[in-house]
Amino acid sequence: MKTLRVMAVWLAMALPFLPGAVFAADDIATPSPVEEGAAQLIRGDVSQAVATYTAALKDTGLPNDRRAAILNDRAVANARLGETKLALEDYNRAVELFPEYPVAYNNRGNLLLALGQLGEADKDFDRALVLAPSFAAAYSNRANVKMKLGQPQDAIADFTKAIELMPASAPPLSGRGLAYLAVGKPHAAIRDFSRAVSADARFASAYRNRAEARLAVGQRDEAIEDLSRAIAFDANNGELYVVRGYAYLLDGNGASAIKDFSRAIELDPKSSAAYQGRGLANSIAEASDDAYSDLNRAIALDPRSPVAFAFRAYVYKEDGQPDIGSKDVDTALKLDSNSPEALWARGEIEEANGQADTAITDLRRVLQLKPSWQFASDALKRLGAAPDDIDDKPQPSLDIDRWHVVLHGKDYFATSDDYRQLRVPLEMTGEGMPKLLAWDVQKPPYAGYGVLRFSGGRVLGKNGFEETELAAIIDIGAGKVIAIEPNRQGSRTATWTWDGDTLQIASVDGVTDQYQLHPVNVAAAGNRDQPFGADGMPRTERPQRRYKPKSFFEFLFGN
Repeated sequence: MKTLRVMAVWLAMALPFLPGAVFAADDIATPSPVEEGAAQLIRGDVSQAVATYTAALKDTGLPNDRRAAILNDRAVANARLGETKLALEDYNRAVELFPEYPVAYNNRGNLLLALGQLGEADKDFDRALVLAPSFAAAYSNRANVKMKLGQPQDAIADFTKAIELMPASAPPLSGRGLAYLAVGKPHAAIRDFSRAVSADARFASAYRNRAEARLAVGQRDEAIEDLSRAIAFDANNGELYVVRGYAYLLDGNGASAIKDFSRAIELDPKSSAAYQGRGLANSIAEASDDAYSDLNRAIALDPRSPVAFAFRAYVYKEDGQPDIGSKDVDTALKLDSNSPEALWARGEIEEANGQADTAITDLRRVLQLKPSWQFASDALKRLGAAPDDIDDKPQPSLDIDRWHVVLHGKDYFATSDDYRQLRVPLEMTGEGMPKLLAWDVQKPPYAGYGVLRFSGGRVLGKNGFEETELAAIIDIGAGKVIAIEPNRQGSRTATWTWDGDTLQIASVDGVTDQYQLHPVNVAAAGNRDQPFGADGMPRTERPQRRYKPKSFFEFLFGN
């Protein structure tokens, strides 16, 4: 019994809990053709790997479980070659021969997900998890299906389970970040994207996604920095230049925006999104002819883009032709009645036509849909609109001394009698109400920071439902929220370490987060090695940040 040594390793790494050994101990004595195929797959010699696996399958004496393992690996190779039909045939045959093989269900589910067969993919991941309840990759992959199905809350639950099982793996962290963005929790999303790039510093998509979340909370400089990092790892990705172009534009740097949109067009001359962005940037730069040219091109490339019509409407308005612009707005809203860009353009035209009240209504709606759209905020200021908090509904039962909770639409915020510029989003973790618990200004040399603790609701834990507590870290002088951290779940409490110019938080979910602080003279304050907790009390233990290495199985299967 000398074959399939690598297969045994794959299964051992992915599923150490499965009862019984599929392969005997003496399987690892001598390298086999299948081991050679695995090495070829890792090196990128995918076609040769298929040939090697095919040769191995000619052994008529193989037991079913071994044959299934080889079929699974040949399917992985065929999928990489784009031979989806052959890959599906191999996966189907593998699970016929070995119905208790969770890896094959997981991998077939991934292929079905890529093919858009969401229902069948979901069934495969369900089956993999029935067979292997601690199969972290299957939780993460099933979460991706939930996202595609428009079920972000269910996706968060699956991503969370995957993170509990492999807390240092970047993909489920980034995936949960996207799910948090989808449910309107950008601070939670930033936390997960930050964890993802800490786990894998070259994970370009996590930088890109963190930039989107940072734009949502007004951190434009940080977003631009993230996008620049993503571009450094993926310099030929035109979509990254488009996103950074908008970040520059929202930050008032039109020249850099035009440069980025132009670079995106060089990379993909058929990118409607790049022409849209450059058209808007040219309009703001008062280059209306170039703006019309770009937006006409964008519409020709994608006649169903509400954004292109909305931006052209804005150009018409700026060019003194709001009536013509109104026609483009109508078209944009027919394509998408909730397009924030279309509602913004309509608000701009309403302003030009002297319809201030309706313009204000539209512009406020834009900021509900797209909080980062600075142009809507600027328009509201021009119109002298009352602050958006006029619609706040006080929730006195959730208050503490000098801090108050308000309900704005479906979202809760904390406001302060002492820090009028602060408006803290109370992003919940579970079901319940965001009852404020405590406000602690930190001891010197960190007295410029405060921590606002509040109830995060009830979540389902290992021992039933557990109460949670969140903590908003606030830079008092800058009047901004740095982060919102899980501080307690059930009996577990986070450990906070204020040390030098950094704050480290060993969170209740097993991951350590780190935040950069303003430079402080810790030695002068006599506090260099004295960490403080969220309640302002000193702690005696400091967490060590540890990351698990990516497993061989994760590397091979992309999980």
